[in-house]
Amino acid sequence: MIHPSTLTAYRYRFYPTPEQEQLLRRTLGCVRLVYNRALHTRTEGWYERQERVDYKQTSAMLTAWKKQEDLQFLNDVSCVPLQQGLRNQQKAFANFWAGRAGYPNFKKKRSGGSAEFTRSAFKWKDGQLWLAKCSSPVPIRWSRILPKGCEPSTVTVRLDASGRWFVSLLVEDHTVKALPQTDKAVGIDAGITSLVATSDGEKIVNPKHFKRLRYKLRQAQKALSGKVKGSNNREKARAKVARIHAKVADARTDFLHKLTTRLVRENQTIAVEDLAVKNMMKNHKLAQAIADASWSLVVRQLEYKCQWYGRTLVKIDRWFPSSKRCGHCGHVVDKLPLDIREWDCPKCGTRHDRDINAAYNILAAGLAVIVCGANVRPDGHESKGQLQKTRKGKKQKLKS
Repeated sequence: MIHPSTLTAYRYRFYPTPEQEQLLRRTLGCVRLVYNRALHTRTEGWYERQERVDYKQTSAMLTAWKKQEDLQFLNDVSCVPLQQGLRNQQKAFANFWAGRAGYPNFKKKRSGGSAEFTRSAFKWKDGQLWLAKCSSPVPIRWSRILPKGCEPSTVTVRLDASGRWFVSLLVEDHTVKALPQTDKAVGIDAGITSLVATSDGEKIVNPKHFKRLRYKLRQAQKALSGKVKGSNNREKARAKVARIHAKVADARTDFLHKLTTRLVRENQTIAVEDLAVKNMMKNHKLAQAIADASWSLVVRQLEYKCQWYGRTLVKIDRWFPSSKRCGHCGHVVDKLPLDIREWDCPKCGTRHDRDINAAYNILAAGLAVIVCGANVRPDGHESKGQLQKTRKGKKQKLKS
């Protein structure tokens, strides 16, 4: 089965010429300026007049800004990235008003920046990319070849905090095909010591990428704090800190991509818990370890890869007692502290590995949901000591 409309972004690193870098940095600066001015106007309009400023109004403001004497430099760059920045801001506000995201933040220069070019602002010919107002093609390092017959519909140029340039080409990838059907299903329990435990009995150790470079990062941040603000030495120290952060992020992303791709290839059905990672991060003793594990990224990658390759991903209710339930007889224990990694069922005497047992229960609950749409929350007479959740997401009192 071929998915002709599967949108895929191919990201590459590129090394701009001095002329291109000057133009791109100017473009990123203009995008940032327009975005922040529009955000300031929207914020001011809401708090002073309770008025929602929309994209149409900010677009008209951009036209007026270009005519101001002190903002004439906005005309030196392509207008497309400026308009796309305003459109992205409109999407951010739509998500905020719908309760799907927080309030949009102002863009900062030290974070790098990005510029989005649509078809009218770039040229694609013979496998080379020309951006608007650039006299030469972008020198991309082709780490992998674009699928034959695919042409980018959108190009996004990004400068990260460590000074690296990346370009993302969004294409309709017709080469994405559903994988051959298999009868294998797996349940996955996310953890800290073991990043993933599967119902097959496999435990994948958490590489702890941040912990590995924590001391080096600490030394770099300590050196940064001693530099004079605004000095060249401070900028060099900031770039060094950013490079360490980038190294951690790259290693984590690469590891998780390999892990999730293997899980999708080997299994037809994958069951996971719908964890509230944001709430779990409020535990200051575990917040750093949870952030390093990046459970949300694991689930997000599994979601779109399952969609691409014809697999089924099932999310289990976060209140389902996967760790406390005996996978052999179904008995639910009252308490199971985190420091207990193995336990014996008081009813049938079966000895369980905490993580493997949880993964097995997650798989069983996931299959029940697929087959009959069963409610995976414990029944009233079995849920002693379990927290139930209302529709509004508030915790109720413990059931007796």
